[in-house]
Amino acid sequence: MARGGTRKTRKKPAPKKRAAKVQATPGADRLLRRTGIAAALVALVALLFALGLPGMAGRAIGSGLGEAGLEVKRIDISGVEQMDPDAIYRVALGEHANALPLVDLEGLRAQLLDFPYVKDARVSRRYPDALVIDMVERVPAALWQGEDRLFLVDAEGVVLERVRVAQMPDLPLLIGAGANRELAQLERLLARVPALAPQLASARWVGGRRWDLNVQTGEILVLPEGEREAGVALEKFMALDAKAALLGIGVERYDLRLPGKAVARSPQFVGAREEASRAAARAEEID
Repeated sequence: MARGGTRKTRKKPAPKKRAAKVQATPGADRLLRRTGIAAALVALVALLFALGLPGMAGRAIGSGLGEAGLEVKRIDISGVEQMDPDAIYRVALGEHANALPLVDLEGLRAQLLDFPYVKDARVSRRYPDALVIDMVERVPAALWQGEDRLFLVDAEGVVLERVRVAQMPDLPLLIGAGANRELAQLERLLARVPALAPQLASARWVGGRRWDLNVQTGEILVLPEGEREAGVALEKFMALDAKAALLGIGVERYDLRLPGKAVARSPQFVGAREEASRAAARAEEID
């Protein structure tokens, strides 16, 4: 050290950071290689078809994808409760011989949407070998009698399947042309009169304009046209029924089409009126 000088210190160089080594497991490594090969082959197939080359080349590459271990081996279906899952499997099995990356997902989904019970479907791939189908089904909400046949329909009025009379489920019965498409309106009307809903035997859609409600006690409630008018008429009638028990007393029908009124038609009254008319006619003949 020089006399009278200052001591200088030399800093040690910082150790260089070494990149961490990541070692893939043999299974993961094979999957990565297969996926990479598949991606390259799929891109090549797309290019071949874009250039308009023969489909034989695409099929050959599809065969190569299968040999790489990416063929469809499993079909996983979820969300099926109402319909027969075998019908879905039969459609999906049409893709069983294809390589997974080449499965036409949109085409398969379109085929599934042709089933009445299928409201929506999602089709996807799960590598290395599974085709996954997630279903959204339509749920039966009512029975619809169209002409001389009986059908199950969902809340939107979509016809699901034919039903035998002996196998009728406990669901509201709709009668008349187009009645299935008016189920939502009927449910809104019944929501305004909760006491009537459990007493409803059937509902007839008349002339494409209004409802006749058939009650379990035998009466027919003739409703006016228009959802608002029908709702008001029902509310007033059920309020009167709560006070004076209009249902279950032998009246054949209540016509609620006149605002604020319920015109009753009774078989006994009609019979008495007809007998009076016949008596009057006989009296005229004697004179």
